[in-house]
Amino acid sequence: MDSLYGKTLFITGASRGIGKAIALRAAEDGANIVIAAKTAQAHPTLPGTIHSAAQDIEDAGGRALALAVDIRDADALEAAVEQAAQHFGGIDILVNNASAISLTGTLDTPVKRFDLMFDINLRGSWVAARACLPHLLRAENPHILTLAPPLNLEPRWLAPHPAYTVSKYGMSLLTLALAEEFREHGVAANALWPRTIIATSAIDLLPGVEPGACRKPEIVADAAHWILTRRSRDVSGNFFIDEAVLAQAGVSDFDAYAVDPGREPLLDLFLD
Repeated sequence: MDSLYGKTLFITGASRGIGKAIALRAAEDGANIVIAAKTAQAHPTLPGTIHSAAQDIEDAGGRALALAVDIRDADALEAAVEQAAQHFGGIDILVNNASAISLTGTLDTPVKRFDLMFDINLRGSWVAARACLPHLLRAENPHILTLAPPLNLEPRWLAPHPAYTVSKYGMSLLTLALAEEFREHGVAANALWPRTIIATSAIDLLPGVEPGACRKPEIVADAAHWILTRRSRDVSGNFFIDEAVLAQAGVSDFDAYAVDPGREPLLDLFLD
C-alpha cells in the first residue's frame, strides 16, 4: 500500500505546523482528515485556524472535518472522535501531534505550565488513543503515530528542561505501551521525531534558532506518509527519525526540505 486514499486520519493540532503538513500530504492521496485543534478563530500571533486548514486540505484533494476541541477536555475529545467516526464512517489513523513546550528549568517552570505540558503531551495523547482505539480495532490497517522522541537518557537532555523532557518521554513510553498492548490486534503504534529543528511557530521558543537553520515541516509529513502506508502488523513499537525513514524510502537529497538550501540544519532536541 502506497496511498492513503479513502483513509480517515484524526490529527490533533492540525491547524498549523507539522500536523497540518501531515494532513496536506495525506490529502494529496484523497484521504479524509479530521482537524482536531483549539484554534477556531484567528490567533493574534499564530497562523491558521481549523477552518483555513480545512480549506487547504480540500484544495489539496482531501475531505476535511474541522472540529474545535481542546484535547485537555477528555469529554470534548471523546465527543469529537465519535463525531468524526460517524461523519467518515470510521477512523483508520490517529496522529498525536498536539504538543506544548517550555524549555525551562524546574524553578522557572510555573506549575500551570507543567500541568499544561502533561495535560496536552501525555494525557492528551492517551485520551486520544483511548477514544480512537474502538474504531482503530475495526480498521483494515490501523496506525497510531505520535510525534515523540527516542528515549535518550543522556543527562544533558534531562537537566535543562525536566518538565518538558519528561512530558515528551511520557509520550514515547506510551507509544511502546500501546504497541505491545495492541500488537496482537494489529494496531501499529510508532513515534516519529525530526532529525533537525523544523521551521514552525515553536522555534520562537528556541533561543538563538533562525528559520534558515531549519527544515520545512514537509520532511516530517513525507516520513509520516511512508510509515502510515506500511502494513500495520509489520511496523510497530519504533522510534522513527524523519531523515532515516526517507533514506530508507530512497531519498538521498534533503536540500528540498531546507528553508535555506545548502545550509547545515540544526539537530533537534534529544538527538546526539
